[in-house]
Amino acid sequence: MATTTPTRPTTTPDSGRSRGLAARVSLGKVFAPVPSEFLLISSTALLLTGFGLVMVLSATSATATAAGAPPWEAVLKQGVFAVIGIPLMFVASRLPVIFWKRIAWPALIFATAFQLLVFVPGLGVEAYGNRNWVQIAGFQAQPSEFLKLALALWVGYVLFRKRTLLGLWRHVYIPLVPVGILVIGTVIAGSDLGTAMVLVLILLGALFFSGVKLRIFILPAIAAAAIVAVLAVTSPDRMRRFMSFLNPNCLEDYLNDCWQPLHGVWGLAGGGVFGVGLGNSKEKYDWLPAAANDYIFAIVGEELGIIGCIVVLGLFALFAVGAFHIIRKTDDPFVRIVAGGVTVWIVGQALINIGVVLRVLPVLGVPLPFMSQGGTSLLSVLIASGVLLSLARTLPAQTPTVPARPARAAAAGR
Repeated sequence: MATTTPTRPTTTPDSGRSRGLAARVSLGKVFAPVPSEFLLISSTALLLTGFGLVMVLSATSATATAAGAPPWEAVLKQGVFAVIGIPLMFVASRLPVIFWKRIAWPALIFATAFQLLVFVPGLGVEAYGNRNWVQIAGFQAQPSEFLKLALALWVGYVLFRKRTLLGLWRHVYIPLVPVGILVIGTVIAGSDLGTAMVLVLILLGALFFSGVKLRIFILPAIAAAAIVAVLAVTSPDRMRRFMSFLNPNCLEDYLNDCWQPLHGVWGLAGGGVFGVGLGNSKEKYDWLPAAANDYIFAIVGEELGIIGCIVVLGLFALFAVGAFHIIRKTDDPFVRIVAGGVTVWIVGQALINIGVVLRVLPVLGVPLPFMSQGGTSLLSVLIASGVLLSLARTLPAQTPTVPARPARAAAAGR
């Protein structure tokens, strides 16, 4: 009876060499140098977040102590969202572009459903005339902040799919306009005109960077401006704030609508060039409403002076430079449109917030990205920055060019 001995599988040198090569390629992708845009966006996002935590601590410590709470209570809550958001930013930066394309529709549907929870009795929370918050299990969140990122991804995906048909107005407007009106309408229904204006900016910014014809872009811009004007005129509260903004003698209405804008300007003016020193603000002692939220830039100006304001503006400018480099260098329409929408959101919202503090714009109630107190706002902009970092990784690698040695010099060297 013949017995068969089991044979061990043999591995050829070529197969072992191919596995080793695959492992080296995989490790090479992990440790591959990132583009300069990646470093610029990530570093400015981290610096602005850290700067914001310091200013939130300074702006809230006085009122917290007066209320009998620990002075660091507000910054600890903000820090929790920073600890969650920063790792999420870098996790999002590792995700491929195909992932953002696939979740565009689900993200918009989920974010819109989350926004609709503000109208559910027992969950929705109304504050300062706006119904734009939900409270679940003791945690309060603002769903419209996540709606901004979801809208940017969705618009980018829809315009990317129709990139060969964008010369025809009906393919640009459908489904962009009806869905956009529905999504933004959920925010307007909660009387939050400031957030609705930011969503409109995202929609128009993405449309602009998609490369559509100018006449197709101008019509939605005019319609959006007309809708905002109608909403402002038909609301007595918004109209009152707008008229106080136009009033050259705002001191006459000091105790009413001019209280907050005037104290914001006085805070900036009181800081001078070098500021009164970190933690030494007078306006934060319950003189300036929303000192840690919408008016945190006024506290920066009062405590750190013009130099502190220039640092904040410089960081946002560097963030914009890195983001616009992505838009300029990419060949992918989806990358360009989404990067444009996210950039217009973050940088545009920062300019609106600073314009309100400087009394260049009426009070709109939008936070300063990365810096204002508010965990949902911080989490959303950090994740959006992660999307920008993910898009930055798609940029073509730039290899340094080494000038060729002249033939005569090479011969002399030999």
